[in-house]
Formats: sequence, C-alpha cells, structure tokens
Amino acid sequence: MLRVLEVERSTYYAHVKETAQNPIQRVGRPAPGYSYTTTGTRVSDEEICEWLMEFLAGEGASFGYRKLTVLLKRRHQLVINKKKIYRLCTQLNVLRPQRELKLKHPRRLANNRVITGSNQLWETDIKYGWMAGERRFFFIMCILDVFDRAIISYHLGLTCEARHLVQITQEALMKRQLFDKPKEEKPFIRSDNGPQFISHRFEEACETFGITHERIPPRTPNKNAHIESFHSILEAECYQRHEFESYPETYEIVTQFIQDYNQQRIHGSIYDLSPYEYIDALQKNLVKPKEIKV
Repeated sequence: MLRVLEVERSTYYAHVKETAQNPIQRVGRPAPGYSYTTTGTRVSDEEICEWLMEFLAGEGASFGYRKLTVLLKRRHQLVINKKKIYRLCTQLNVLRPQRELKLKHPRRLANNRVITGSNQLWETDIKYGWMAGERRFFFIMCILDVFDRAIISYHLGLTCEARHLVQITQEALMKRQLFDKPKEEKPFIRSDNGPQFISHRFEEACETFGITHERIPPRTPNKNAHIESFHSILEAECYQRHEFESYPETYEIVTQFIQDYNQQRIHGSIYDLSPYEYIDALQKNLVKPKEIKV
C-alpha cells in the first residue's frame, strides 16, 4: 500500500509513533489571558470578567455578548473583539439564551396526492453541467408538470438565483393560461430545500401569484421523483453526448434538447407518447388519463 501511494516506510512509521506518543494535539495558540487598552495597558481576563459582571448587574443586564463588547470598548477603552467576550461569558455562564427565529414563511411539507390532470402539481429543481471549453459550470432550473411530463418553463444560465425562479414560475403560469385564474385552479409547486426555493423572494412571489409552494423533507428525493427522472434523462441523453465548449453552444444544444424532449421523446408511462402528444391525445379523447400517486 505504501508503495502504491509512494510514501516512504520511515515516514509512515514515524507518523504512527508520534501519534501514539501524543494522542491529543491542540490546534492554535493558547489563550493569552489578558487584553490591552488603547493606551497599551495590560488588563487581565479576571478583571475583564469583573467588569462584565458589573455591567450585567446594571446597565447591561439585558445585553448579549456583542453589546457587552461595545460597553467594554467605550467604558474601559479595551482593544477586544466579541469572540473573546463570547468565550468569557461562556466561562461565566452568563450568556443570554439564543432567541428563536420566527419564520416569515413556515415550511409546508409535501403531501401524498393523486394527480388526475395537468396543472395540479408541478415540480422544480436545479441541475448543473460543465463547460470544458470555458472551464466553468452552467445551471438549468426547470418546472415540470407531473401529470403530462412536459417541461413548462426553464432557466438556463451561468448563475441560478431566486429571481430566476420567480421569473420561470410566472412564465409557466402564463404559458398554461393560469395567471389570472383563481387560486383553486392553480397548481401546487413542489421543490427541495435549496436556497432559491426557501428564499423570501420566491415565497412572496408564490403569495402574489396565488400558488401553493410545498417542500419535500430532507433526504427524500423520491418525493421529487419526476423532475429527478428528467435530470437523469438530461444527463444521459444530452450532457454525456456533448463536450460543451462555450456558453452559446451549450445554450443552443440544451434548449434544442428540451424542445425535442417535449415534442418528440416518447415516454413509456404515457402510452409511448411525447409530453405534447399526450396532452393533444387527451384533449381529443384518444387515450384515458393515467392517475399518478405522489
């Protein structure tokens, strides 16, 4: 093993011996036990702790470690940072309990549903790809209808932010002619817990658009299975077949793939039809709609 890793035997055994003799190795310099004032006077940690207790007994009774740091700087001209005050307050056991954050938009967990038609449940997620020519990543964020498997709208770019998610959500509602419909006729939109999806910007947009956003529990990608399946198709049938050299080339190839996916690619789960063919066949009563349990 050492020969494969190209490590000398003497180096390995010296490391093993040192670790055995010193099993606990401290990292970083030890705490000095004092601080200085702006005039260069040394002040011990014990005296700083006494000042802290005086503040907590008086004007700083309701203060946390950050404001106590400000008081020490103003009253005693200490050159000290809040991290040290946090450590001293921890030793004195006088830290105020951390406040509980009140969520402006509480998380709505994804519920089990039976989908019987289009525009009842949409799924959204993000996938990245690699451009070898520019040596950088690109991102695609799609909204997929669980019932008919169509990619309704998507964002393809070098960044992927909450504003892009708001944009494609509005675009999806307009494409499906749902923007001015009442909330009861609008779909649920399901996502994971990525930063774009838990942002205030997106939650406020959902309230404005009149749609309900639900999020899957952590580590349960099966709750977002349909968009994950599309990403698998995108990886196997697009990304792995091309070596992207530039962003314009990437944009052209990926957008063409999504267009072909919607119009031509057959799906075994929808009568071997493409998403658009399935939607057309349902409108003409040529096939029966397939219920989907999610």
